[in-house]
Amino acid sequence: MAVIQPTRPGVATGGGDVRRILVPVDPEGYSGAALAQAVSLCTAMTGQIRVVHVRIFDPPLRSCGRFYPQPSQQATDLLEQAVTTAWAGGARASGVVVEAQRTQVAQAISAAARDWNAGLIVMGHRPRREITKMLCGSVADLVMREVECPVQVVRPR
Repeated sequence: MAVIQPTRPGVATGGGDVRRILVPVDPEGYSGAALAQAVSLCTAMTGQIRVVHVRIFDPPLRSCGRFYPQPSQQATDLLEQAVTTAWAGGARASGVVVEAQRTQVAQAISAAARDWNAGLIVMGHRPRREITKMLCGSVADLVMREVECPVQVVRPR
């Protein structure tokens, strides 16, 4: 697990304060608009952003160990870039890389939100055809069902 700490102390908040905004980021770039929205909200409310990247692994095959399609350094670089973007926008931000099985991404995001006591999740939405959404579901839909805090879904620009 890679953690990037904020340069300044975080906002002292109680349970589920909406000024604590969690933003999941992805390597495909669908989260860019969500990060921009979170930075805008954060600076307006004097809040704090936690950027989360889920590094996916596939289950082991007969004691071969986990297979990670994304190298660890690439995951850390993606996280650092997102945190730097948030800082450049005037927001206080920190980040964390978490690992999850491909089918457990929504649960990993939900757990990160609970662990950090997020008051709001702002996440991107990958454009898909309706039949694909119906058959496979979406990470955003699953996150909305699992967390107690509000979830704002932002479409990519």
